[in-house]
Amino acid sequence: RQVGEMKILITGDEGFVGTNFKKHLDSKRNSITGIDIKNGRDVRDFFAKDDTKFDVVIHLAAIVGGRATIEGNPLSVAADLAIDADLFQWALRTRPGHIVYFSSSAAYPIYLQKLEYKQSLKEFDINLEHIRTPDLTYGWSKLSGEMLASYARNEGLKVTVLRPFSGYGSDQSLDYPFPSFIKRGKEKATPFDVWGRGTQVRDFIHIEDVVKATFEAITNDVKVANLCSGRPTSFIQLAEMVMLQAGYLAQIRTNPKAPVGVAYRVGNPARMLEFYQPKISLEEGIARALASD
Repeated sequence: RQVGEMKILITGDEGFVGTNFKKHLDSKRNSITGIDIKNGRDVRDFFAKDDTKFDVVIHLAAIVGGRATIEGNPLSVAADLAIDADLFQWALRTRPGHIVYFSSSAAYPIYLQKLEYKQSLKEFDINLEHIRTPDLTYGWSKLSGEMLASYARNEGLKVTVLRPFSGYGSDQSLDYPFPSFIKRGKEKATPFDVWGRGTQVRDFIHIEDVVKATFEAITNDVKVANLCSGRPTSFIQLAEMVMLQAGYLAQIRTNPKAPVGVAYRVGNPARMLEFYQPKISLEEGIARALASD
């Protein structure tokens, strides 16, 4: 069945990514069930008791936060291990038509993410038979989820694993760099604050492209794919782009003591480009965010 007449479960539907999925799906004929702790519904309770058979499961429920959470409270992220284990146990019981497991670019080995390598990360850089150290507990939890996804496939379930890089959009929490930069741009902040030295590089992909690429991945029964632009952007470059579009220029004030994460995290989009071409450039995404309320 095509998107437009399906029974869809979205776990974590009140988060940034989940709300954007609902926005996209609301315009179509879908029966959507959303489960989110923000509404007092724990997805683990749902998995323990519910036997509904869904056409598509989009699994976003996780303890998330920006770099400060990942580095400052690593054990909170470990709850994701339990959530993912419960998801796949439930899936074996109810056998949904297709599961989308949102992994993360944090699952990639950190030794590949050095500034001097300038390496664009390819899907096969994660080898579940020879695991290399990912980015802290968040990376480990996503790697474990990918391992469970591969076991679920062996049991005959259809599972797509997606590894989004830096997804961004207008309605994102200020825990993340992009919305923080947009807020500074709207306020014409002087100086313009950037965590770290500002040399850290990320790969930004607009949330609308993440959502649309996901449905193309389902249609094409993709096993594993990066969701990324392949375009390296340093935090200093991002700050300059935001200021340029906000119509002012200020000194950039770096903060080397702030959490920064890996030095260079950029994806290779070749596999994604076989089924989806991103539509929104970073420049357009910045313009939209600056124009939003």
